[in-house]
Amino acid sequence: MATRTPIRSPELRKDPVTNRWVIFSPARAKRPTDFKSKSPENPNSSSSSCPFCIGNEHECAPEIFRVPPDPNWKLRVIENLYPALSRNLDYPTDQNGDSSNELGVWGRVVPGFGFHDVVIESPVHSVQLSDLNPSEIGDVLIAYKRRIEQIEGFDSIKYVQVFKNHGASAGASLSHSHSQILSLPIVPPSVSVRLDSMKEYFNQTGKCSLCEVHSKDLLINETSHFISIAPFSGSFPFEIWIIPRYHSPHFHELDNEKIVPQLTGVGGFELGSGCYINPVFPDDAAKLLREVNVP
Repeated sequence: MATRTPIRSPELRKDPVTNRWVIFSPARAKRPTDFKSKSPENPNSSSSSCPFCIGNEHECAPEIFRVPPDPNWKLRVIENLYPALSRNLDYPTDQNGDSSNELGVWGRVVPGFGFHDVVIESPVHSVQLSDLNPSEIGDVLIAYKRRIEQIEGFDSIKYVQVFKNHGASAGASLSHSHSQILSLPIVPPSVSVRLDSMKEYFNQTGKCSLCEVHSKDLLINETSHFISIAPFSGSFPFEIWIIPRYHSPHFHELDNEKIVPQLTGVGGFELGSGCYINPVFPDDAAKLLREVNVP
């Protein structure tokens, strides 16, 4: 009789060659999918078997909060049933506050402690984020902010990422509109590089590089509190940055978020080198986006 292999706990491992962190998470292999193929279309318009639809709350992982807090909710924040990281792991640290260990002659390994949450953006299966009115989209953004403020109390969490995979080709496993919040015990190198670059600019000029964005060629739109631009060296066609007019270092201090639409796939060169090939110049993208009529 074959013995069942125990499920291993998630780990984060840092490759000393690429300086890249990788999350090893066996639980992610169990994720269900209602997509029949990796196509951008929504192949499943039925809510009868969808755990995210109103009435099917019992099929989901534990709830963190809902808005409003009654049976007729508009959005829910729940634990991910198949989390990349585990909130139930102990997070040991040494006297210097470092939880990493050496892995043989290779790099570092960190216990896979963290939070992986799902934000169900609507109780209705067929409604997408783009279908919501501005007030309802504001509720989603406020839910991000509220959850990040809750996670902020955990000293072992070093970085929180809010992201949305729209469609199977982007990585979504369920077609019901939702986004995710992943909280990590490390700061990803790509984020550290951005921070170091901004610190270098500040040391050289005494100014914030984001606050200094004033090019009319790259400007898409502006309001009393935010500007949207096509970034000078955007990685993807029609990439958009939403930047607060007033200097603020933390997402949960803002009322909006940075949006990065991905219209092209990432190929082997981009993945291997970290250098991106973008077929659309940012000033051309900004010009076209300025002409878009947004109701």
